[in-house]
Amino acid sequence: MITRFGSLFAGHVDLDHEGLDGTAANDRWLPDDELAGVFPKSEAIAKLMDRTGYDTFWLAEHHFQREGYECIPNILMLALHLCHITNRIKIGCGFNIAPMWHPLRMAEDYATADWLTGGRVVFGVGRGYHTREVEVFGAPLRDQDANRELFEEQVEVIFKSFNQRAFSYQGKYYTIPPPQVPYRGYELSEITLVPRPKTLPVECWQPVVSASTRALDFMAKHDIKGIIGGGAAQGGANEKVVHAFREARARAGKETKLGGDLCIGFSFYIADSVEQGIKEATPFFEENIKMFAPLGFVPGLTPEQIDAVADPKRARHAGLPTLRNAIKAGTWLIGPPEQITEQLKDVEHKYPGLEVVNVGQPVGTPQAVILEQLERFSAQVMPAFKRRA
Repeated sequence: MITRFGSLFAGHVDLDHEGLDGTAANDRWLPDDELAGVFPKSEAIAKLMDRTGYDTFWLAEHHFQREGYECIPNILMLALHLCHITNRIKIGCGFNIAPMWHPLRMAEDYATADWLTGGRVVFGVGRGYHTREVEVFGAPLRDQDANRELFEEQVEVIFKSFNQRAFSYQGKYYTIPPPQVPYRGYELSEITLVPRPKTLPVECWQPVVSASTRALDFMAKHDIKGIIGGGAAQGGANEKVVHAFREARARAGKETKLGGDLCIGFSFYIADSVEQGIKEATPFFEENIKMFAPLGFVPGLTPEQIDAVADPKRARHAGLPTLRNAIKAGTWLIGPPEQITEQLKDVEHKYPGLEVVNVGQPVGTPQAVILEQLERFSAQVMPAFKRRA
């Protein structure tokens, strides 16, 4: 039964000349003051969500994006600030990209935020998808096997540091502590995370992207919950993935109802009619395609179509997906609030274990539209679910 709602904000600033006919993604290079506009924008969204009854405001970690699409380099620092200017809403890490961190630094920073916010920061980890980010920080991404191997080892270290009063670790990438290190009259054989999180066990979330057996079994082993859709990933839920997630839980000895331990994300736009919503939201949908198609997050495109996305003169005639296609696929919810409520009721019926849903707008949506849409959703859709909680 759906009882909790959140929203994921990947960290885009307000942009001009949007849509397939607008400025090409690689031609955007914003000044520092505009890029830093992501911080007051985050504040405004967090305050509105706190006031209107949302449960979690999710943020995404990204780096070097002078184009203005994803501009939050450190979720935990921003989360700490947002908790101090709001009253109750939780701030979710969606996600800390582990290969760009030392795992103990991430563990320390999260634990510090957990203490300073009284448990209002939700932990989350991901592997990354931008070569410009992950490879520049010295970690592999083009080699996906190496990326996954590194990520899994980092998560093992992080959970050991959270859950054990003192620990050591020996792996391919990390030996903690290093051998034969003298310290104040003795040789190190173990270390302690200081502080360990106040809230134990640590609730952790991860995006479900590849949904491979290895990935899902790893999540089940560490009791990591999954977010499907939203951000770079297509919204909505693939039924096979939801079943595979549950089966991996069962292999680890944890029985859940279908949809349990998952959050499903949707893009949405409330309007008086579907046609009005499509007309108003299409520029944002198209800007999102410009950003993510070259990264492989718009399935089914040919190399020629991906190439055309970067050219405003060709993109409109390249046969790219439309918002109408996304509605049909179930990744977008558009129309009157009563219709969106019924669509979410259908999702709830299909996945009886589902308790958490994320709703939001894609990269490119202006602050004013985000605030207006989240306000309307909280007033016109959420009560049908929240009053039962």
